[in-house]
Amino acid sequence: MKKLFSLFTLLSLAATISFAQVQSTAPATEATDGPAMELSSTTVDFGTIEQDSDPFRTITFTNTGNEPLIIKNAKGSCGCTVPTYEKAPILPGETSEIKIRYATNRLGKINKTVTLYTNEGSDVKRVLKVVGMVNKKAAQPEAVPAAAPTILSNPNGKSQ
Repeated sequence: MKKLFSLFTLLSLAATISFAQVQSTAPATEATDGPAMELSSTTVDFGTIEQDSDPFRTITFTNTGNEPLIIKNAKGSCGCTVPTYEKAPILPGETSEIKIRYATNRLGKINKTVTLYTNEGSDVKRVLKVVGMVNKKAAQPEAVPAAAPTILSNPNGKSQ
């Protein structure tokens, strides 16, 4: 009888717990108070490129908040990575872009960062990873073959 009573109590407790859970009726996506930057990606991938090739890549973002978004500053981790960005406020719902220039005359692996400082909050900063690989440019053939000596190129004026 004690086992039956214990089993009944355990089942009652389990049923009470399972029915007592409250389901949230709040919408899944709510507009954030203030500005909010939603980046298309946090990685800027140059891929494998040749030395001195196109140095620019862009990344887009949207202000998903309910106030204008301002990028206060953007800094590359070194002088070889330079970001440019819109100085004017980005209104709620608008999309803009950040252009990143990397010095493609440097050979080897790209592993840099760009840090964005916005008006989203006092401690909020966004870090973009800049990755890729710069390979040495293939040797170019000479455009003009070496000329045979002429009377103008021979300082003695004598023919050979």
